[in-house]
Amino acid sequence: MADSSTLQEWVAWTFSPAISAILLTLLISLLSPILIHTYLYRSAASKELPTFLLIGPSGSGKTSLLTLFSNGTPAPTHISQEPQTALCQLPSSTRSSEDRYRSENDTSSRHQPKFLLLDTPGHGKLRHHALTSLTSPKALRGILFVVDSASVSSATGMTETAEYLHDVLLVLQKRHTQSKSSKGPQQIPVLVAANKQDVFTSLPAGLVKTRLEQEVGRVRETKSKGLLDSGIGMDDDDDAGGDEETNWLGQYGSKEFKLAQMEEHGLDIRVLGGNVKGEGKEKGKVEEWWAWVGENL
Repeated sequence: MADSSTLQEWVAWTFSPAISAILLTLLISLLSPILIHTYLYRSAASKELPTFLLIGPSGSGKTSLLTLFSNGTPAPTHISQEPQTALCQLPSSTRSSEDRYRSENDTSSRHQPKFLLLDTPGHGKLRHHALTSLTSPKALRGILFVVDSASVSSATGMTETAEYLHDVLLVLQKRHTQSKSSKGPQQIPVLVAANKQDVFTSLPAGLVKTRLEQEVGRVRETKSKGLLDSGIGMDDDDDAGGDEETNWLGQYGSKEFKLAQMEEHGLDIRVLGGNVKGEGKEKGKVEEWWAWVGENL
């Protein structure tokens, strides 16, 4: 009975005209929506893991990289026919963006974040999965465009890779330029992972970058001529110029294409070499790729 009486007295006090009761009621009314919003936001955010996309021509080693990042060792793979996702965790030897200012002498335990790695088919007829995925994941943190460093040493392999890279970068460029937000969409870092550096005929990462820039420039020029020859917008010179500029990758009208031109479209592109599979008992060398992932987590 005492508890019931106390409760009634407290309820009566809250409805009284006392200043203290009015202030308490006002405080609860103001703080309740904020606390509920914060709780719901954190709950929703915690369920959505950061996502990285694996993109690149068929046979470049994307699926092998997926198994290496998720299981610690590359497993025998076959050509992917549909996208597949794996849960990965940053290794203890790699720093995340949260630890960038952490002292090397700090021996306390680190938080090694988890993330999703989405592998997409590289076959020409199945690349729509990759192009669609470029703008679909809300928690997209970065794109790994995997390149076969040995394959791009040939003209055919280089052209195929450059055409694919051109299309990927153009989709990301349009995503940035056509954004309806005044701030623009979140910037997406791109890693061109020059794989199979252990192969004798492979090109070093620096040369892969130079050759890719040259070939993407040729692809850009070819596609631009195709747009003009097709007669798009011939009835209206302004529309024709607009279509050409929209589909022009990088700095409009530039004679040479450079990956640095994509920075104005919110794309930070780096080219790093490595190899998923080692020779014999040796492990692959993917430390620089892991470090790049850690920087963007």
